[in-house]
Amino acid sequence: MTNEDVYILGIETSCDETAAAIVKNGSELISNVVASQIESHKRFGGVVPEIASRHHVEQITIVMEETLAKANMEIEQIDAIAVTEGPGLVGALLVGINAAKALAYVHSKPLVGVHHIAGHIYANQLIGKLSFPLLSLVVSGGHTELIYMKEHGHFQVIGETRDDAAGEAYDKVARTLGLPYPGGPHIDKLAQLGSPTIDLPRAWLEKDSYDFSFSGLKSAVINTVHNAKQKGIEISKEDLAASFQESVIDVLVTKTKQAAEELEVEQVLLAGGVAANKGLRAALQEVFVDNGKLELMIPPLHLCTDNAAMIAAAGYISFQQGKYGDMSMNAHPGLSIEG
Repeated sequence: MTNEDVYILGIETSCDETAAAIVKNGSELISNVVASQIESHKRFGGVVPEIASRHHVEQITIVMEETLAKANMEIEQIDAIAVTEGPGLVGALLVGINAAKALAYVHSKPLVGVHHIAGHIYANQLIGKLSFPLLSLVVSGGHTELIYMKEHGHFQVIGETRDDAAGEAYDKVARTLGLPYPGGPHIDKLAQLGSPTIDLPRAWLEKDSYDFSFSGLKSAVINTVHNAKQKGIEISKEDLAASFQESVIDVLVTKTKQAAEELEVEQVLLAGGVAANKGLRAALQEVFVDNGKLELMIPPLHLCTDNAAMIAAAGYISFQQGKYGDMSMNAHPGLSIEG
């Protein structure tokens, strides 16, 4: 490792955000541009893969050029190109990968493939130094995992969802309540206005398991709404949202605390799109704020949802470790973070 500064251009197109960013030395954000597609997908109640891919094609060059312009840099000043290799929507991933490969080839730059969830974890490196061993709670639309890291670039999944991810459950419950897509932020807002007065299940699973399950909770909410309609009873959406959110957060925080204590980690990181949830952030802070042994790291809101700064930050680690990709790089929708 040299003493010279390293600038990584990150590219992220795994779902419905076209993003590019430049990060210096893996921790200093120089520029960050995100083109969201939420308005295009809202009328369908979820992301339509073909539409997402088309938008990425339209936006990718614009976003990359704007990122360089905001940083007041030329592509020649970039040391490597990092891009999300998976998991994600295959068509969407391919747009970013092909753009990255083209840039790397034309300008003779190293190419680095990044796991999308590794990116979410390394978003925390943009706000502070990571201390190992650490535990990351990853909560997003497609993932709910507890990941143990003993060092940079090492990922061990010690707990994961057996059915619906937490973010997926949020979206489905929101749809049941007639809320617009994406549902997570709307449920979070409603929950702040209500009280958790409705009894809903919590899936703890077998003893000593750090796995999650939210399918039963989602079904319980749907059944509660349908039963109330059949009986002509009006249920408070605010109270139902608060009850649902309390159930999700209770399981997430309790299992995270147990794993952190058992593994004797130095840090607990929150990562993923649902990391923007105010209720979850507050609950984790309440549990870990007075714990002198553990440091809790939570990214700012703009680094919780999909972005390319996190991809550049994670890509920096792979670049330093000499883990490069090549022109045969392809999209891997089901890519494992464990290697």
